[in-house]
Amino acid sequence: MYQLPFSKAKSFWATKSFWALPAAPIRSYHATVMTTENVLRKTSLREKSQLMSASEIERTLIRVAHEIVEKNDGVNGLGLVGIRRRGVPLANRLGKLIGRIEDTVIPVGSLDITFYRDDLSTVGPKPVVQESEIGFSIQDKNIVLVDDVLFTGRTVRAALDALFSHGRPRRVQLCVLIDRGHRELPVEASFVGRTVQTTMKEVIEVKLVEIDGAEKVLLMEKSA
Repeated sequence: MYQLPFSKAKSFWATKSFWALPAAPIRSYHATVMTTENVLRKTSLREKSQLMSASEIERTLIRVAHEIVEKNDGVNGLGLVGIRRRGVPLANRLGKLIGRIEDTVIPVGSLDITFYRDDLSTVGPKPVVQESEIGFSIQDKNIVLVDDVLFTGRTVRAALDALFSHGRPRRVQLCVLIDRGHRELPVEASFVGRTVQTTMKEVIEVKLVEIDGAEKVLLMEKSA
């Protein structure tokens, strides 16, 4: 049988396309920076129901204000600190209500914790504490931390760290408008406006006139 010379055979097989394996495609990778826009774009929400109206929020805060006064045996040494964002207007309202009940002025401050929220605005892996505007000494005071929604407890944990960097209060109590469960840390509220059983696909959205121009609490569901 006739055989091609080795040099010619080599050049012959080299020209055949099936002889060479196809080259693996070069894949390009673009790292996505985690931002608020990215997170909100990936997760869309639909409204399931309204949990509280403006009048229900008002009545709830009045009840909670009386509970705070009763549990603290008055307002001596009492101070309120709201967790931004919606914990701040809630703390201000409670401060005014308690002030009317006891005919005095209740000091109210704020803690700014961004890049992490337990609910709608979750955009990061951990709480980050920003500048705080407490505005009064918390040393040896009875401090009530105020937030809108209690979920995993991580926001409250960060708020406690920030609070104790300003001094050592006599006692710290937590007040929330909504407790939705699913705790990941041993954190419980002393004062709760309403307890709502939720699934992990659901989100509590609190709207306040001071920030949102509306007054209601909604139960939302993630559709993505």
